Amino acid sequence: MTRPSPADGPAAVLWDLDGTLVDSEKLWDVALYEAAEWLGGTLTEPQRLTLVGSNMAATSRYLLEVTGRPVTDEAMADTGEWIRVRMSGLFAGPLPWRPGAREALAAVRAGGLAAALVTSTDRALTELALDTIGREFFDVVVCGDEVDGLNKPHPEPYLRATRMLGVDPARCVAVEDSKPGTESAVAAGCTVLVVPHDVAVPAGERRFFRTSLIGVTARTFAELLAHGRRPPAGYRP
Repeated sequence: MTRPSPADGPAAVLWDLDGTLVDSEKLWDVALYEAAEWLGGTLTEPQRLTLVGSNMAATSRYLLEVTGRPVTDEAMADTGEWIRVRMSGLFAGPLPWRPGAREALAAVRAGGLAAALVTSTDRALTELALDTIGREFFDVVVCGDEVDGLNKPHPEPYLRATRMLGVDPARCVAVEDSKPGTESAVAAGCTVLVVPHDVAVPAGERRFFRTSLIGVTARTFAELLAHGRRPPAGYRP
């Protein structure tokens, strides 16, 4: 399934979806604010920002809590289903790309690197997103409802992707925009290219920052991996 790569280069690039490849967080805004109203309450902007990078179960639980509704398995399931239905409509059309994202995906493919999509979004919605971004860019896809509840920031989503690809996490570069996603990739042992979008991501070990994916190529990821745990002074990937 994977492609050969130099022994000292990256074995794979692992991509987040929402906010990293596509500007879909604005669509999630619509669904989550409306879901809070459906539950009889409201969701503030600071509360909404805490949900960036969250999975459906955690999101449903949080919405029930902030709207003062009982948090039961049935209520969480109903809330999650309401959000899925609303998001299905929003995801049905073309999704807006983040700057440079499509070109970066194509560059990784042209460079012969394996790639995975690692998202907290459920499979059904991810399949709709893939209609826009293209399945041909990914060797494997790991979704938020496929990790046995061990969602980002737990390392399992990225570890699962590397197991499916048959590669060492230490030879992979993840691309993320959120704090939970970055923590997940770092905990899995990956180097992370962080392109913050709606929320700030703190600096830390094996984290390299850019303002966009414009100009990112397969060589960019090789350089990131080569610089290891600490970037040289003034280094910009």
